[in-house]
Amino acid sequence: MNTQLSILIVDDVSTVRSFLSQTLMHLGIENVKEASTAAQCISECRAANFNIIFLDIELPDGDGKELIAQINELSPKTNVVMVSAHSGVENVKDAIDRGAKGFVVKPFSPKKIAAMLKKFYPELDNV
Repeated sequence: MNTQLSILIVDDVSTVRSFLSQTLMHLGIENVKEASTAAQCISECRAANFNIIFLDIELPDGDGKELIAQINELSPKTNVVMVSAHSGVENVKDAIDRGAKGFVVKPFSPKKIAAMLKKFYPELDNV
């Protein structure tokens, strides 16, 4: 398993961040950062490059879908995965059109997160 992946979780709900963080650590990924606002997300992206960013759509200080362009500009190789309870076709399509590489519906299972990691990094084992 490649534990060198660097992942950022952006969600304003601490229980969601903590569940996702624990899930990733259980999958062997140790380099996990968290942010609870759009501003923190951009600040983290300026400070480091992430392989994957799990990004909530509804943040207290912005729309996650509008952040995608900023993230892609700062870090073009980052895979942005939208995370939302609102999984309507329009919402998913809009996120993908704006540059998201994946979409995870809340509540999500560890299996779904593992599948998303495999999608981007098929060489991962133990996932």
